[in-house]
Amino acid sequence: MSINSLPEERYLTRRVLSMQESQTMKISGLAKQMKAEGKDIISLSAGEPDFPTPDFVAEAGIDAIKAGFTRYTANAGIPELKKAIVEKFKRDNGLDVTPDQIIVSNGGKQTLANTLLALCEEGDEVIIPAPFWVSFPEMVRLSGAEPVIVPTTIDSGYKMKPEQLEAAITERTKVLILNSPSNPSGAVYSENEVRALMAVLEGREIFVISDEMYDQIVYGPVTPFSPARVSGMRDWVIISNGVSKTYSMTGWRIGFLAGPKWLIDACGKIQSQTTSNANSIAQKAAVAALTGDQRIIEERRLEFEKRRDYMYKALNEIPGITATLPDGAFYIFPSIAGLLGKSFGGKEMNSSADVAEYLLVDHYVATVPGEAFGAPENLRLSYAASIGELEEAVGRISKAFE
Repeated sequence: MSINSLPEERYLTRRVLSMQESQTMKISGLAKQMKAEGKDIISLSAGEPDFPTPDFVAEAGIDAIKAGFTRYTANAGIPELKKAIVEKFKRDNGLDVTPDQIIVSNGGKQTLANTLLALCEEGDEVIIPAPFWVSFPEMVRLSGAEPVIVPTTIDSGYKMKPEQLEAAITERTKVLILNSPSNPSGAVYSENEVRALMAVLEGREIFVISDEMYDQIVYGPVTPFSPARVSGMRDWVIISNGVSKTYSMTGWRIGFLAGPKWLIDACGKIQSQTTSNANSIAQKAAVAALTGDQRIIEERRLEFEKRRDYMYKALNEIPGITATLPDGAFYIFPSIAGLLGKSFGGKEMNSSADVAEYLLVDHYVATVPGEAFGAPENLRLSYAASIGELEEAVGRISKAFE
């Protein structure tokens, strides 16, 4: 019997079969394919800044190549990068960490995957507020644990309340994943909100994975506050961050994790047997990013803020669409509840996937359906594009739903 005639499920593991492909990567790929075919696609689907990597960062990478810094490094990262990360946490987040509490990995995704693989197994539960970053539930499933989704609403600013957290906790709860600023909603938990959530966990053996990847892309008045700063929680909080979003270095693949030394060592063990160290050249570039002139962050943040303000105003002028003003990141996550159940262009809009497909196929605007984020009545739009592109995209969206 030919293996090609057998069902693939016969050989694949339950963990893999329970996972879904990343919808953001899938739609970005389709948009790029359509663009390659000559179609005038405006992509608002990608989760990466449109700005180039800063010149001084790129030059550090080039210098590393010229110097022959192209061999294996220490599994957990080169000493100068770990030192720069220690300084970053002190400077930006008000946290004191030591180099042995840090591991450098191949992007933020690997830091999160390593942590969940180290902490979770069959029978465990991981609480995830929705809307959530698409990979959170899938990584939990890969670890063998079960995601417990806590829905939030536009009225709460897409933020989980303490009473919701309390209700979601069971004797099987192992981890809470908190993402602030949030992908996809742009929501930022205030210090008081973080403290209220941590109060629920006080005295309980529940870990917190705090994804703080967008901590430098915020607009106020709310500023990010790490749960690791809450007294009594430091030993229970694991922080994931990286250089991808702040410094426009998504392709360099440098993420870093801070947490208790025993857990960092466990993540190092996993990493040593899967990928080994992060890219040596990218590590040198990341040192330059974290220790170089930080004024470029503010320049780009101000540009993102202009785009955010435009998108918020323009989207709310389209009947059927309601947007909240994001406090961070570079996404806006409007409700499209007013469009669902209606027909446009001869097509029925029964789900956000229908809306996203209609916008892409008929109007050449790439967005991501809310189903991917656990919010089926929303769309995620990235405003990591020029004002001109955003204006054209909104014009097409408005025309699509006339």
